[in-house]
Amino acid sequence: MARQRRSQVIAGSECKNNGKDKCTNSSSSNGSNPPKVAQKRNGILTYWKHFIGCICFGIAASVGYMGYLETRVNTPYDDKKMVVKSGLDIPERFWGTYRPGVYFGLKTRDPYSLVTGLMWYFPKRLRPGGDGIRHWCEQGDGLEKYAWLQHDGSNFGVQEIQDGPFLLRTSFVKRLGGNHGGDWTVRIEVDVKNKNQISKGEEVSLIWYTALDENSKGNIETSNTGSSLTGVRGDTPGLGEFTIKLFNFTGTVSHESYLSTVAPGLHLLKETVISSLRLAQDKPNASKRVVLAGELLPATGGTKVPPNFIATQVTGKIPFALDVTFESGSFGTRQNTLVGQTYTETLSWHQTRFDQRFEDTFHLKRKGYQAKEIYFAQTALSNMVGGIGYFYGTSRVQSVYTKEPVPYWKAALYSGVPSRSFFPRGFLWDEGFHGILIAAWDLDIELDIICHWFDLMNVEGWIPREQILGVEALAKVPEEFVTQRNTNANPPTFFITLNYILRNYKDELTSSRFAILERLYPRLQAWFTWFNTTQKGLDFGTYRWQGRDHLTNRELNPKTLTSGLDDYPRASHPTEKERHIDIRCWIALAADTLANLADLLGKTSYKYHETYSYLSDNQLMDKLHWSDYAQIYADYGYHTDSVALRRPKITPRSQTPQNLEMVRVTLKNPEYRLVDSSFGYVSLFPFLLKLLNPDSPKLNKTLIDIRNPSLLWTDFGLRSLSKTSPLYMKRNTEHDPPYWRGPLWININFLAAIALHHYSVTEGPYQSQATEIYGQLRNNIIKNVIRQYYSSGYIWEQYSDTTGEGSGCRPFTGWSALVVLLMGEHY
Repeated sequence: MARQRRSQVIAGSECKNNGKDKCTNSSSSNGSNPPKVAQKRNGILTYWKHFIGCICFGIAASVGYMGYLETRVNTPYDDKKMVVKSGLDIPERFWGTYRPGVYFGLKTRDPYSLVTGLMWYFPKRLRPGGDGIRHWCEQGDGLEKYAWLQHDGSNFGVQEIQDGPFLLRTSFVKRLGGNHGGDWTVRIEVDVKNKNQISKGEEVSLIWYTALDENSKGNIETSNTGSSLTGVRGDTPGLGEFTIKLFNFTGTVSHESYLSTVAPGLHLLKETVISSLRLAQDKPNASKRVVLAGELLPATGGTKVPPNFIATQVTGKIPFALDVTFESGSFGTRQNTLVGQTYTETLSWHQTRFDQRFEDTFHLKRKGYQAKEIYFAQTALSNMVGGIGYFYGTSRVQSVYTKEPVPYWKAALYSGVPSRSFFPRGFLWDEGFHGILIAAWDLDIELDIICHWFDLMNVEGWIPREQILGVEALAKVPEEFVTQRNTNANPPTFFITLNYILRNYKDELTSSRFAILERLYPRLQAWFTWFNTTQKGLDFGTYRWQGRDHLTNRELNPKTLTSGLDDYPRASHPTEKERHIDIRCWIALAADTLANLADLLGKTSYKYHETYSYLSDNQLMDKLHWSDYAQIYADYGYHTDSVALRRPKITPRSQTPQNLEMVRVTLKNPEYRLVDSSFGYVSLFPFLLKLLNPDSPKLNKTLIDIRNPSLLWTDFGLRSLSKTSPLYMKRNTEHDPPYWRGPLWININFLAAIALHHYSVTEGPYQSQATEIYGQLRNNIIKNVIRQYYSSGYIWEQYSDTTGEGSGCRPFTGWSALVVLLMGEHY
């Protein structure tokens, strides 16, 4: 615009220099308007052109900027990728039990892997519609137990499954060789639990299947080469040529059938099997039996569509065992096939090695634990590492700038899972707890997991808190929980994992491990910045969890899912003025970890040390969150305890069940105050994350309250909410039972135990007090979890504060498996 005005001035000067007549003639040639009027009109037109141009430019810039904001939510963080080796680059972790949602299955760490797995049923007990066929880990199946007894995360695993009177044992061993991940063998053994039971001699039908993902390139076909049972041969880019063969190891095969077809998806394999079942007779006078239908391939243009799913059903009398071998075409010369006695001896070698490695890591024999307790601990660890999955797909995300959810980029995730039955997918805040135990067992596996998680960071520094990647993971998630919103956080527990690694393995950081931490550092900085900006409160130095629903009238206390503590009582009426003590403590921990990592890497750490010093300042924390009245740390917000769930009055227009659902009624107006009527886990966070000064009177008060049976103390651990709290064991809606309102949770009890251990070895006036409570709490947690495992067959999501019994979902061998670290005092 300045350049245009300058050209107009120059043009006017030239006109004067060329003479008056020429200028006059040029101006008057348009008509009778004098030259000055024409110049004025031209100036006004030019002004409006510039004005309109500026508006158009502003609109275009605004639209462009809005488009930029829309795309930020699904734009990857722009820096070096964390995962630099995957798939066949790490052959020892190429194949694995990376399908935690099924009772037994193997796949590779390829985005579109060939998958294999097991289904089974007992013909005499099969019900109409296929009820009784086992495949997905389902609580509704009512299995008495299924658990990995030993699993090293890489080479082998042994699992035990109790299904009614029957005992199944599934095991696998891998053998490296060639260019495509080597070979493996699976053994499936079926017997009865009680040798005198009449069920001995019953038949079992084992269905071993092989399937291709809908995006997999390659082919599979049926084959009997090298075995009398129907196997598979195939070829994929990741595996090259391969064969899968089935061998009867013990017992007698009564019948064999197969299915070769096109399945609509990996999430519908069981349904595909059920739809193909047929009744058939081996002989004219023989009874009919259920068999697979053989080849069921659709045709296109007269040509059969190649199969993507092949299943072999082998029926035998119990006791019965089947070996399944996968052999890679590129393996080279084999001395023997990993089957029969060779497999038995190889598996035994791995088991002996596992026992020794477990003792060298956790020292439980040295600590005086008995065989039964060590067996439990091995199971807990094995279910953690045996539950690690490999997922590939696209998350669904949304920001305030997108009208509808949009797809994240396609990505892989190598991660532990909280529960194979209920949560067979990655959860951000769970994984930080998982990582402590996994790192203790295999540091490289944990660093690999961290790399995969931080490659899911977007340009804003946000990581979606729940990862639902691929059709198998998506099949287990209700629609309402699929979309992830970029305003919503989750506790940054990976900083706990990193603290643990820096504290225990600083001297074991090889060049490759050190390089991972260097690549990780800028992403941790971005993550920290995202927390420090998006979750900040209105007052300086305060924080709040975004995502609470301030409009709901269904919940007694609106949930705070982003905190990880779901229905734990917060301010009754969410507003922007809230401040939450737990997230303040999490960010303080994050700053401390970043400072320590920066020092290790030779980076500037000053600002993180300063941030930690500020957020851990006990006087400032007391000013914002300490209640002089209740003598506890508490949230602040718009709150009243006088709320209740009431059924609306019936009117002629409210005769539908939806209108009759209970709603929250506020009996007394809320006010801005500390939420100090509720004492529980949130109140403990300055203690749990070790922010309290060792000589603080607040530490003394916290220790007294922890040990008070009327508040949090039980014979099984610390309850989540004190018995004196108004919402203790109250339902949040008429459909939602109490979740974090009384039951014991092992992850928070673990934090409490290691905090007590910290204060027991740190000089201060309350050192002996912390030592005594530490020993008692640790003993209570360990004894109860082991007792409940042997009485129920499972490790649980939570435990009753009155009986110690397990509740919630099962098996829950995510953070509940941290009991192993408590047993070994491996902090």
